[in-house]
This record gives sequence, structure tokens and C-alpha cells, in this order.
Amino acid sequence: MQNINEIEDLIKLISKFPGLGPKSAKRIVLKLINNKDELVKPLVNTLAQVYKNVVRCNSCGSLKSNSDGCINCENTKERFNKICVVEDIADQWSIENSNIFKGYFHILGGTISSVGQRKEDLLISSLVERVNRETIDEVILATSATVEGQTTAYYIQDSLRNCKVKVTKLAQGLPVGGEIESLDDGTLFSAFKNRAKLNSNLS
Repeated sequence: MQNINEIEDLIKLISKFPGLGPKSAKRIVLKLINNKDELVKPLVNTLAQVYKNVVRCNSCGSLKSNSDGCINCENTKERFNKICVVEDIADQWSIENSNIFKGYFHILGGTISSVGQRKEDLLISSLVERVNRETIDEVILATSATVEGQTTAYYIQDSLRNCKVKVTKLAQGLPVGGEIESLDDGTLFSAFKNRAKLNSNLS
């Protein structure tokens, strides 16, 4: 293989994508090189627009356009009384695609115990503010059934202890160690339907 720095750098970058290794990255790079006008040009332009215009909402963590308000937390067509709390955007998309939940989303941006991730880095304070500001009856904690996900869920529960809101957690149907984005629609439906109220008496 020819040692071309630009190609090597591109392969390394693409290899960092989830589910892709060096071999897959090489095939993608070759496809791009062989289709510069059809793929590379529009891809570069689109990526530049995404980098420039797409940001995370400071309140709910969802994606939004730089020039527009947040559709998720500024929904004027429908007013919901539930907020579903998830770890990342992929979890939100999975639940939205299943059509199981009708309500607001709150995307934390990770879990407390993730490497380099502190509770201060997550949008937990803004969740408390949303609950206090809006008419919210229930907060559904849809964090993964991992140690990190459970730790985060209990911390959020503690943070909401002074709010007059029911806090529930996805229960039956969510396997231990399972991540939200990898679950099928049937499992998600069962998890939402059988969610349980969390005990507010934390030790």
C-alpha cells in the first residue's frame, strides 16, 4: 500500500467511528477516492455545514440548529407532562423511532462514571430546572442497565428529591448490562410499560 499521509490520516479518523476498524475504513476511503465528485465534494460541504450549524441545546441536550430554537424543549404544538432522561442522542433516536414514548427528552451527555466524565459535565442541573419550571408529573430515567447507568440514575433521583415529581426507572425487559440504543422495539416497549417508581428514601 502506498504511504500517502493524507490517506493514512483519513483511514485513522474513519477507524474511530463505532463499528469500523482499519479494514472497513480502508474500503470507505477507496470508495471516496474513486468517487470524488459524487461523494467527497458533497460530504465535505455537508460536514462543514453540520460543524458550523448543528449544536446541542444547553437546556435539554438535544441537537438543534444554531439559528433556530430547540424543538424538543420549546414544543409549542404539544405540551407534555413527562420527561424521558437518556444518556446520549442515539438513545433518544432509538426511543423516538419505536413510537413508545410521547413526551420531552433530556439528554445527559454520558454517565457519571464514564472515563473523564464528572456529574458536573452532565445536564443534571438543567433537568432539575426544567422540572421546576415546567408542569412535569413524571421523570422517566431511561439510563442503561450498566453500573454507570444505574449510578447516574440514583444520582438524578437524589437531585430531584425536593421536586414534586414522580421518578420512575425502566424496569422489566431491560437486561443487565444492556444499552438503550441496542434494544429492539419490543424490549423497549416492555421496559416503558413496566417502569417502576423509585424509592425516594435514599440512604
